[in-house]
Amino acid sequence: MTDPVIVAGARTAVGTANKGTLANTTPEELGLALLTETVERSGLDPERFDDVLFAESLYGGGDVARHAAVEAGMLTVPGAALNRHCAGSLSTIGLAAAQIKSGMEDAIVAGGVQSTSLGPALKRRVPGLRGIYEDPWVPPTHPNRADAPNMDMSISVGWNTAKYADLSREEMDAWALRSHQRAIDAIDKGLFEEEIFPVSVKNWSGETVEFSVDEHPRRDTTRERLASLRVLHPEIEGFSITAGNASGMNDAAAAVAVTSSDLAKSEGLTSLATIRAWTSVGIDPALMGVGALHAITRVLGKAGLEVSDVAVWEINEAFASVPVAACKLLNIDEEIVNIHGSGCSIGHPVAASGARMVNTLIRDLQRRGGGIGVAAMCAGGGQAGALVIEVQP
Repeated sequence: MTDPVIVAGARTAVGTANKGTLANTTPEELGLALLTETVERSGLDPERFDDVLFAESLYGGGDVARHAAVEAGMLTVPGAALNRHCAGSLSTIGLAAAQIKSGMEDAIVAGGVQSTSLGPALKRRVPGLRGIYEDPWVPPTHPNRADAPNMDMSISVGWNTAKYADLSREEMDAWALRSHQRAIDAIDKGLFEEEIFPVSVKNWSGETVEFSVDEHPRRDTTRERLASLRVLHPEIEGFSITAGNASGMNDAAAAVAVTSSDLAKSEGLTSLATIRAWTSVGIDPALMGVGALHAITRVLGKAGLEVSDVAVWEINEAFASVPVAACKLLNIDEEIVNIHGSGCSIGHPVAASGARMVNTLIRDLQRRGGGIGVAAMCAGGGQAGALVIEVQP
């Protein structure tokens, strides 16, 4: 069987939801820009692609992939929306790899589009009542429980993971601080410039501006500032989750072009990375953040690898407790995890985060001269996903 290889990748800069630069940019606009850029970077004829897979979250997003394909003139290329919440775009890449590995398809654009700012305000009729609608209504990720609230991830993910791994607030705040410092350092050194493509958008004044730099990382973050933040649930004894050691709410789009190694060779395409393994797992929703650790263990087993074989990791900072727990319990060297920041600093544009992480992994492995990279993340509903890629020297 042929190997699935990534021949191109691109992302927008990450905006801060509701008040940032992408707040008035629709998901359809983001999807079109992302698809156009990714296809152009691949060097493959647009009509040569078999499918476009874009993740979406919180429902109501429609099929942005097909919308983008039609608007881009790729009329013969279908498109599908996939919802695995935070792990959505990581799952689209795994699905693309599976389709290509099986020989069913040869070229797929996979990623995700997230406009938290312009997410739909949903309503649902109250069961048993005619004409009475809940306002607002947010689709739950899992059945509501006291130990795993389905509308409060600070408990279901952040706090429960911290308790499971016996993490202190100081450990999580220190991770969050370093996340901001690393992201700012990467921005200042231009390390994201290869993966980010500029998008022209209307700002709040109605002027057209070019957006090309992640705007969520804070230069003024200090240990003292983080320590001064109020915990999100002061009524819970020992609660240690704050806005500072949690991810942001964000807008962005990210994708990769995945083809068969045979097609890449015959078309003279540059293979950036080979996708070695992928997985999704389920876990009790109360242990949602711990799910990322299970996904890591499983995907390494599928790839025939050990933790020590991995050169660099991206473990999403939905909350800082997740990567801190992974490093502590799986004996991962924290110096090679999220080396350019993650959710606490860059932000967490839910449907796009996985593809953002893969784009960052590829470029960092290239700078290191090749090696194995792993992207992993927990996801709403008690889920998680992970992906292994390899960049050749």
